[in-house]
Amino acid sequence: MTKKWARAALSHPAFTGVSRQHLGDLIEELAEPWCALREAELHQRRGHERLRAAGAGPRQELVFTDRVVFTLVYLRTDLPHAALAELYGIGCSTVSEAIGEIRPLLARRGFAVPDRPGLRLRTLADVFAYAEAEGVELRIDGMETQVRRPRAHRPGRRAFVSGKKRQNTIKTTTINDHQGRTLWNGADRPGRMHDQTAMRTEGIAEQLRLHPAVKAEVDEGYRGLANEFPGQVTAPPIKPKDDVPDGEKRAWREMRRRQSSRRIVIEHANAEMRQWRPLRSLVHRP
Repeated sequence: MTKKWARAALSHPAFTGVSRQHLGDLIEELAEPWCALREAELHQRRGHERLRAAGAGPRQELVFTDRVVFTLVYLRTDLPHAALAELYGIGCSTVSEAIGEIRPLLARRGFAVPDRPGLRLRTLADVFAYAEAEGVELRIDGMETQVRRPRAHRPGRRAFVSGKKRQNTIKTTTINDHQGRTLWNGADRPGRMHDQTAMRTEGIAEQLRLHPAVKAEVDEGYRGLANEFPGQVTAPPIKPKDDVPDGEKRAWREMRRRQSSRRIVIEHANAEMRQWRPLRSLVHRP
């Protein structure tokens, strides 16, 4: 198997999770920061300025394009490094080094807004400032990912046991717009921590206070947040008691259905994230 054939096969959207056009744009975007980081590393290793022209010296086993493809394939399929190395006929350490270089560059890209070329949302402050400026109504939800059970006698071992899933999980907060496009994903915390506690810890409640014009839709887990910001945060209506008239019960069901239909886009976004192999398999430690 040649490297040319392996590159053509692994660059297929089934492996990378993105179209070839998007892959080309991604490679073009990351090339300059990767070259800058590599040159800085070489300068630190040499301890002085370059004495030869750029490109001189031994050739690398993996070109930059292959490094990006390897990283996306690993994140998408969780394919072992040894298997990727076998396809190219190189050492496993070379693959590990390549993935270790590209993953930080991907993390620093932030979240793109499709209708605003060049705009990147990297922090919570960026997301709320964008929502306030554009009048975007946010959708906020938590996503639980199963992880391995921590080793015995490890401090805080029980903190990962989710009261909802009855499993060891890590919870992640996701923020989307009304079209289901992911604007931010983070605030990772042990599964035992309540969603609302994590939001306050990560500063989401503070951002709502700083941007009073921003509105958000949440689920039942953020009831306290909706009570604190009644004009901004909308939670599902409270279920009426059993002895209320049937008309009120029907009205409650209709209000809940409408609120759920507005929030369903973030559930679809969370389901799409789970298509990336590391987010749906019990392989990673907390």
